[in-house]
Amino acid sequence: MLAVCVFVCPVPRLPAFDFTFSGEEAPVPGEAIVQQGVELYEQGRHEEALSVLRGFVVRRHDSPLLPRAYLYLARILLDRDRPQDALLYLDRIPADRQDPEVLLVRGASLVASGKTDAGTSLLRQAEEDRLGTADRALRLLALADADARQGRPLAALALLQQGLSLARNPHTDALFDRAHRLLADRLNDSELAEAAFMFRDAGIGADALLQQALRAEAGGETDEARRLVDAAVNSGGTFPYRRQAVALWERLAGESWLRRKIGVLLPQSGRYASFGNLVRRGMELARQVHDRNGAPVEFVYRDTAADPDTTAQAVTDLVNRERVVAIAGPLTGAAAMAAAEQAQADRVPLLALSQRQGLPETGDFVFRDSLTNRLQARALARYAVEEKGMSAFGVLYPDNRLGRELTRLFGEEVLKLGGLVVAREGYPEGVTDFGRQIKLLKGEDPDAPEPEEIPLTEEEILADLFVPDEPEMPAVDFDALFIPDYADQVGLIAPQLAYYGIEDLPLLGINGWNSPDLVRDAGSYVEGAVFVDGFFRYSTYPFVRDFVDLYFETYGEDPSILEAQGYDAAGILLSLIDQEEILSREGLRLALARLQHYPGVTGATTFDMQGDAEKVLFLLQVQNGNIVQIN
Repeated sequence: MLAVCVFVCPVPRLPAFDFTFSGEEAPVPGEAIVQQGVELYEQGRHEEALSVLRGFVVRRHDSPLLPRAYLYLARILLDRDRPQDALLYLDRIPADRQDPEVLLVRGASLVASGKTDAGTSLLRQAEEDRLGTADRALRLLALADADARQGRPLAALALLQQGLSLARNPHTDALFDRAHRLLADRLNDSELAEAAFMFRDAGIGADALLQQALRAEAGGETDEARRLVDAAVNSGGTFPYRRQAVALWERLAGESWLRRKIGVLLPQSGRYASFGNLVRRGMELARQVHDRNGAPVEFVYRDTAADPDTTAQAVTDLVNRERVVAIAGPLTGAAAMAAAEQAQADRVPLLALSQRQGLPETGDFVFRDSLTNRLQARALARYAVEEKGMSAFGVLYPDNRLGRELTRLFGEEVLKLGGLVVAREGYPEGVTDFGRQIKLLKGEDPDAPEPEEIPLTEEEILADLFVPDEPEMPAVDFDALFIPDYADQVGLIAPQLAYYGIEDLPLLGINGWNSPDLVRDAGSYVEGAVFVDGFFRYSTYPFVRDFVDLYFETYGEDPSILEAQGYDAAGILLSLIDQEEILSREGLRLALARLQHYPGVTGATTFDMQGDAEKVLFLLQVQNGNIVQIN
């Protein structure tokens, strides 16, 4: 018996209700109980939903909400392949409450219980435009089951394809599974060939090709089988059985389907093209170094144009037509998220280079090697708290997205280590006078009138000479000041700190400080300041010096962090591809997850459990007017 399965999107979990009450306690409203049962069902917690809804119908036998409770009890039983029991609950719903949703579930239950004609009639009565996407797909699933039972498998496949074309459809897996079973078990050879033609360029069509190839292999037609499976694995669009097709291709060909290729997604046109070209330089340099001593690897570049749709299509093309082992990039946020989602769907390792929030959380095939704001905040906090023993911090930040985010992250990282941000002040973008914010950091009223200076008399001056000096109180009650802004702004802020009385206070900064402009504009006011970066061209590390020298020799200029980032991303993937035990994308994914302290020029790199890079960043300090590495 074919069961109709219902899949729905998860919703936030509600607290469990206690249905018992005594004394003056008010009973839980019926609406809340039924809603909890519905939401438990929609979360897939069917046993709990069944208990809540059954308890409701027993205790509230006269409630006007009973039809809704009956409907969801029927849904649960239908999901459990108990359509006859589902119909018993549906029979309790009055005729005037038979809305399209009730007709849908009743029709699906009738089809699943073998009453195909009656079920089909009700399913066609359920007005499609009054159903949500999930129920529209459920209706098509049930109608497809009815056609399959009545010996019309191609008509059933057409209905399933309609369901797969629905946007944001939670039943996609069920639709593909139903189509897969029909193709494998219910179609003869001529029908299978017709399905491959009818649904070409769609997942069902690719599956039809796979089934044809399997039958050809079983019949000893090896060349025909290979032709068919080659078409299946190279088909576009979503095809959940591509891995099975690849396994068949490798069995027939006697070789690995994958090639020694790495896909690269970078902006090569549009406003970000210059950044993409710098990353490409670094990657090509890494490939040249690798190919001198090992088997060559090809980089296959695709232009993202910073467009999500273009990027997603490029991922599919690289995976299926170019047969790449892994993909590096993209750089920009929206394109990176599209690439991550498609790479996860296609199960190909993606080493993203974007700072876009949430990228590694997309799935276990998605990794990120980039200098994130979290990494900078963590490195600064560890230096200040663990190495320097500081515990209290002030923050003077630009009131923009970057400033607010770094302020939040720094506060979180300091707190984890036992420290605390005790003062924070923001300033608007573009201002040049920071007096108000500095006074607020000192605990002063910026609107108070300036005290009038009265000159001392000669006698007062003489008397003051014999008064012993008392130690001056510090201007602020924190140990260091964090300024998450760029060098040009710091060049304006630092002298004003001294002007308003904050002197000799350690300053902490981000990678935006790593510029000749910092010392040129701020001079001695930033002496001793410490900041972090993901790359330092003047590093004392030998492998960084080698990279800088090689880059200068090749391109005639010094590299920036973009070239360094491309060099490391390529180097990580190339080093893993060369390992003999890595024979598949899954093997490479596991190797990335296990990577420990890769000696990158952007810092020793390890991937955490989520897939985000943990790096040993460069700690930089202004010493005698020069920026030097101190770790």
